[in-house]
Formats: sequence, C-alpha cells, structure tokens
Amino acid sequence: MNRQAEMEQGSTSLKRKRTGIPKLLDDTVASTYDDVIAIVEAKFELLKIELTEKISAVASATILVIILIIGIAYLLTTLALLTGELLGHTFLGYLFVSLLFLSCFLFFTKFKPLLLKNLIQKIFLSVHDYNK
Repeated sequence: MNRQAEMEQGSTSLKRKRTGIPKLLDDTVASTYDDVIAIVEAKFELLKIELTEKISAVASATILVIILIIGIAYLLTTLALLTGELLGHTFLGYLFVSLLFLSCFLFFTKFKPLLLKNLIQKIFLSVHDYNK
C-alpha cells in the first residue's frame, strides 16, 4: 500500500503546473520550436513558388522555340518555292535551300568548329549580364 501511495503522490506532483523559470523555459522552447517549424514550412513554400516559376519559364521558352521552328520551316519552304519558280523548276528551289544549309553545316563543322560554340556562349552570357 505504501507503493501505491507513493505513485499517487508522484503523479500529483507531475500534475502540478510549472511556474517561474521552468515554465518560462518550457514556453521559450515550445515557441522556438514552433517558429523553426514555421520558417521551414515557409522556405518550402518559397521553394515551390520559385520552382514553379522556373518550370513555367522553361515551358514558355520551349513553346516559343517550337513556334519559331515551325515559322522558319514555312519560310524556308516559301523561299524554296519562290526560287524554284524563278529558276523554272520547283526542285531547283529546294535544292538551292538544301545546299545553303549543307554548306552552313560544313562550315561550322570543318572550317570553324569553335565559332558557333563561342557565339552561343556569348549570347548566353549577355543574357545574364556577365562580361568575360
């Protein structure tokens, strides 16, 4: 019975509310923990917003590139048809446009392979306002 009395007395001492410095420390630790959790959640939300912004920028750039490629394809077809009409045969227009592209490919692969790489790098650096 002594044992049971001690347990009841111990449990009543745990039931008492803390006052003074221990209460202040508990409140401080609890509020600090809540603040840290709130900061981490805010960082995750900010990361989500930034990631969504970057994904939407890449998606819009991709769509614009696709539209540009389609427009260029139609422009080249029109140029080939016009050249073919001027030369008297349609296939000559397509041959002329194809030879133009093949000569550009040959120039950038055999004669000046670093020119295109350097040009693209300068364009990317100028977009980000970085001077080398």
